[in-house]
Amino acid sequence: MATLYVVATPIGNLSDLSPRAVEVLQQADLIAAEDTRVTRALCNHFGIDTPCVSNHRHNEDARAVPLVTRMLEENLTVALVTDAGTPAISDPGSFLVHEAAEAGIPVMAVPGCNAMAAALSVSGFDTREFAFYGFLPRKNRELHDKLAEILQSGVPVAVVHESPHRVVDLVETIADMMPECYVSASCDLTKLYEKTIRGRAGDVLDELKANPKTEKGEYCLVLDMHEVPGPKKTETELSPELQLLALMLEGKSMEVAAGILGDEGMKRNALYKAQLNVKKLLSQENED
Repeated sequence: MATLYVVATPIGNLSDLSPRAVEVLQQADLIAAEDTRVTRALCNHFGIDTPCVSNHRHNEDARAVPLVTRMLEENLTVALVTDAGTPAISDPGSFLVHEAAEAGIPVMAVPGCNAMAAALSVSGFDTREFAFYGFLPRKNRELHDKLAEILQSGVPVAVVHESPHRVVDLVETIADMMPECYVSASCDLTKLYEKTIRGRAGDVLDELKANPKTEKGEYCLVLDMHEVPGPKKTETELSPELQLLALMLEGKSMEVAAGILGDEGMKRNALYKAQLNVKKLLSQENED
């Protein structure tokens, strides 16, 4: 029977590949890999000669359906892997998993390495409730908006990935926006020079800046916001109706005001309802 196995692979230390994962990779008819060169090196290390096909970020949406069709026609067992960690967790794989499940193919997890879980486990924070965000936006405005959204969510712990070339800028932004935030920044998890820096965002920033090797190795950051005060109420937190009316009082038509709020990011449904409510309010005043 055709089966898809989602196989976690080492994020650094090859010894972390589980015996079950080795067995699944050996017995599979095909390995769907993020980068066949990386996976072939892993397979060679464990004496695995299963053929590989590529399934990466730029082709997985087009590759999924044909591969699922082939699995059904040829009754294939396929092992899905990425270069490191668990497929479909901030990595390619979700398209193939979705199509396989939709086609009635059993999808089985072969758990193992995951940078998010590893970073949480060594943070020392209360991680009973957390949210994972992967890589945050690069542009300053979008990054500020995302961090504000994370804080407003009410979930006290967040996990994010960051490249070594941008980690200082990210922590600097966090320290500026949320100085009370504690950060656990893990680099090179499971590798020979694994390192985790913990402390207030400003202290972690200072240590990152002082380390000449900061720009080497991928980072996984855990943000502890238990002590960060909630966002202060600002004008932008006014109801959509009040924001619309405020612009209209400046002499703008409702259509122009709605266009401005839409450009600033107000959701279409909220904007539509606000227009209806304001029109209703104005009609009632005219009747009076």
